[in-house]
Amino acid sequence: MSFILALDTGTTSLKGALFDLSGNMLGVCVHEYHLDNPAPDIVELDPEVYWSAAMAVIAELLKETSVPPAAITALGVTSQGETLIVLDKQGRPLRKAIVWLDNRAKAEAETIKNEFGRALVYQVTGQQDIVPAWPAAKILWLRNHEPEVFNAADKFLMLEDYLIYRLTGNFVTDHALNPSTLYYDLRDGCWWESMLDFLGVSPGQLPVLLNSGASAGKLIAKIGLSVQTVVTVAPIDQVAAAVGAGNIAPGVITETTGGALAVCATVERPVYDPEMRVALYRHAAPGLFVLLPWIPTAGMILRWFRDEFGAGMDYSALDEQAATVSPGSDGLMVLPHFSGMNSPDVNHEAKGVFWGVSTAHRKAHFIRAILEAVAFALRDNLELLAQSGIACREITSLGGAARSKLWLQIKADVLQRRINTIQCQETTSLGTAVLAAAGTGGFTNIEAAIVAMVHPAATVSPDIHNRGVYDAAFRKYRELNRRNFSA
Repeated sequence: MSFILALDTGTTSLKGALFDLSGNMLGVCVHEYHLDNPAPDIVELDPEVYWSAAMAVIAELLKETSVPPAAITALGVTSQGETLIVLDKQGRPLRKAIVWLDNRAKAEAETIKNEFGRALVYQVTGQQDIVPAWPAAKILWLRNHEPEVFNAADKFLMLEDYLIYRLTGNFVTDHALNPSTLYYDLRDGCWWESMLDFLGVSPGQLPVLLNSGASAGKLIAKIGLSVQTVVTVAPIDQVAAAVGAGNIAPGVITETTGGALAVCATVERPVYDPEMRVALYRHAAPGLFVLLPWIPTAGMILRWFRDEFGAGMDYSALDEQAATVSPGSDGLMVLPHFSGMNSPDVNHEAKGVFWGVSTAHRKAHFIRAILEAVAFALRDNLELLAQSGIACREITSLGGAARSKLWLQIKADVLQRRINTIQCQETTSLGTAVLAAAGTGGFTNIEAAIVAMVHPAATVSPDIHNRGVYDAAFRKYRELNRRNFSA
């Protein structure tokens, strides 16, 4: 048999998962790391930490599954977007990676905005705002503040690109990883030379662009796998997760509630919101695109509440408490913008709010109100997509929140739509494996790989009796958001 190994490099951990060509997950391993945060707005990590984590999860998976290395025919790699790694001519990092959470380049983001304007940047790159997280702003910061690094730079890479380089010796990347660099031309599928000229970067300092699932080359790193193993590129992690849920057709929407909330809506052509409220990305499937509205804090708020006020409760216990409260949380409402608002409106100064608190509210009310707030944010963004004419035939829920039957039911009730789930909960890794299998000849195309490897689980239907209370609560949520936006 042939097996596919997938690496998913997230913000605070690297995950490895091993699949067969029927989509069965034989094993999964996670290696965590701690980000360096020496000062406000500075978030970095030594690139060697990412590489060590990759080697560790591969070694543990081989040990755990006892799969012969020669049977692992492909290794797919995906990652978070926007984390920048700079290499010298010998392929060595010139400094620590600047993690996507890093906000040091505020002035540089404003400089880019003043030079190009939001409207042009949106049309070319699909990104609806210009923020310090984007690699273009980070590179400009390096030019302004660390000229010795900028002048010595031979390659500017995303995190996925760096791992692929260490694995194969080749500098390649995925088209669908790069829209948020702010120097990728989404419509023409190439580097945006005007932006590169402004930054002082040449196309030769960037990796070669490949389609999702394409071969980056055979393995050269000695990490316990066969040298015949083919390494493949993958899109940004949210798009990889959409593939892992079978989202490759217009009308299909996936929502991922992890630390953040991200919505992926597949479209056949670039769709631009006249008010520039929603980001546009490349899809992994050829010729398709993804509208990707998101909010920075979702499941992260539940974790914060658990850690600060949960008195040792785990997520199951939180669910049990929330289930004792009626829909609508007896008037208690949460605005989930603990790190600003990104969609459907951009307001980086928006704050989290607990509204309508009374002495009748218990801890359980606060838990349920958090779950409902994320469902309201999801509905807000689906209605934004509907304004752009984006149909929603079906919704599939992904991420850690998809393990909660209560949260799924709340979403179904708030949306008054059926919510699907997937058997494999590691959908980002599964999507990466699907693309690797299709790209290396395991299947004729992505569609065939999805049929063989992606399997539905349960469907949660809405309770029509809760429609009235949630419609009223959603109207109140929107009203409070408008106040928050103008505050």
